[in-house]
Amino acid sequence: MAANEDQEMELEALRSIYEGDEGFKELGPTEFQYRVADAGDPKAFLVEISWPETYPETAPNISMNAFFNNHISQAVKQGIIKKLQEQVEANLGTSMTYTLFEYAKDNKEELMETHQPFTNSITLGSDNTVETSIIQSNKKKDKKEQLTKAQKRKLADKTDHRGELPRGWNWVDVIKLSKTGGSAEDD
Repeated sequence: MAANEDQEMELEALRSIYEGDEGFKELGPTEFQYRVADAGDPKAFLVEISWPETYPETAPNISMNAFFNNHISQAVKQGIIKKLQEQVEANLGTSMTYTLFEYAKDNKEELMETHQPFTNSITLGSDNTVETSIIQSNKKKDKKEQLTKAQKRKLADKTDHRGELPRGWNWVDVIKLSKTGGSAEDD
């Protein structure tokens, strides 16, 4: 019965602490969700915590299986859960949901970067997964070819007011070809 009293007190504390916080959701009387970072942030993730009957004497259940987390690789999810489990072991026997959410929030950068680059996964079926890696590079983009003033003038003379070449600008002069007896390839 003492565990239920602890849960009631922690539930009231969580409601008052996270009142107005859009990242916090109470999914049930013993199940909570917290979104670390804003939804538009590529390093944002959801942590779900549910309390078993004997919580806080036993560890809470921590999950990263929310649809919101589909952009995160399984290795990163496991890494985040492992770090949160370390916090659970250090706080076993005390109310720790707030501590876990705050740990995830305070260590977001480290939790998301230490394991691997971001991967977008689209699950097609049983074992078919298409993965697209987003690779961040510091390389400069390829430079566009620079035209000389003469080349620009020549191009401008050929184009209309919209910057487009006139219709038929690359057509072959049929009459000119028939007089010379050549073919289009000779030109």
